[in-house]
Amino acid sequence: MLTDRQREIVRSTVPLLETGGEALTTHFYQIMLAGHPEVRPLFNQAHQQSGSQPRALAHSVLMYAKNIDRLEGLGNLPAQIINKHVALQVQAEHYPVVGACLLRAIREVLGAEIATDEVLAAWGAAYQQLADILIGAERSVYEQTAAAPGGWRGARDFKLSHKVAESAEISSFYLEPVDGGAVMAHQPGQYIGMRLVIDGVEQRRNYSLSAASNGKSYRISVKREEGGKVSSYLHDVVKVGDVLQLFAPSGHFTLKDGEKPLVLISGGVGITPTLPMLQAALPTGRSITFIHCARERKVHAFRDAIDTLAAEHAQLTRHYCYETVQADDGVDAQGHLSAAQLGQWLPESRDADVYFLGPKAFMRSVKQSLRELGVPEAQVHYEFFGPAEALA
Repeated sequence: MLTDRQREIVRSTVPLLETGGEALTTHFYQIMLAGHPEVRPLFNQAHQQSGSQPRALAHSVLMYAKNIDRLEGLGNLPAQIINKHVALQVQAEHYPVVGACLLRAIREVLGAEIATDEVLAAWGAAYQQLADILIGAERSVYEQTAAAPGGWRGARDFKLSHKVAESAEISSFYLEPVDGGAVMAHQPGQYIGMRLVIDGVEQRRNYSLSAASNGKSYRISVKREEGGKVSSYLHDVVKVGDVLQLFAPSGHFTLKDGEKPLVLISGGVGITPTLPMLQAALPTGRSITFIHCARERKVHAFRDAIDTLAAEHAQLTRHYCYETVQADDGVDAQGHLSAAQLGQWLPESRDADVYFLGPKAFMRSVKQSLRELGVPEAQVHYEFFGPAEALA
């Protein structure tokens, strides 16, 4: 239990975290990944190298310190963390490792004069409070998932039954359980975790489920990332008949029931979770606007499928925007999606439910545009493929 004095100490570190939080978390990851190989599979090395993972952790630590007196002020952040942890199968025994490395990083980065024994004790108590909350919540999710129809705990073997190129960069992988049993239903927008061993090194990744739940199989659609170890392995090495290990579906970025007009906005591979959202919403009869942005036609996945649905369902309107356009591409706009263009495509009433995903710069622009266009903030939903950083 945190004491009042310890809460005061944690709050007092907020200015330090605002200016030096990323340096602290970068050092933390260096310590932990060098000294504890057992936790390395839980962390994406590409996100480490890009700096997105340290930035995301710095943001989370700062938000926790700012809201140490009222954890409800963290909003969706705990749910994001819990779902990411569950998808990667983070366990209770991992938390002491993280805590010890975090306290060591605080001492080494801030120095003993600032990070005194009292400060470390306060942050140790604060970390344990958060760890206890997350461990309890994750344990509950693991138990519920294992008990659900078609559910399971830990890794489950799935066989690749089909592999389909959807664009020049994105391929779909159809996965069926080796044991022949049912698979847990997933909500539109959720993802699965995957465990692979590549060149003798365990890797774990999350991939959005790109098709509606059918109780028998899953589909993920993966973009080949430049320098991406896992995405390249899936594209180049994995073949039909191979077995992959999956963790059960997770994720809190899911389509909510409603009658308001629905707007789905995606950039690049961000289209993947919007596909099951669209499939789920069409039978309800609600008005749907589907907006997708891509660099060019050859990297636009699922266009034919969306065009077919738009031709079959009068309530679905679709718009495409490409950065580079050829004469016969048949797109609605060229360049980056602007607030003015988005305003033309949104429903006339801004009282709509909006979901968007894509590269971080794209998401920042869309979020700002939606704010300028008057879409109620409570009706705007988004998710990160990688670590959850703050959007301005």
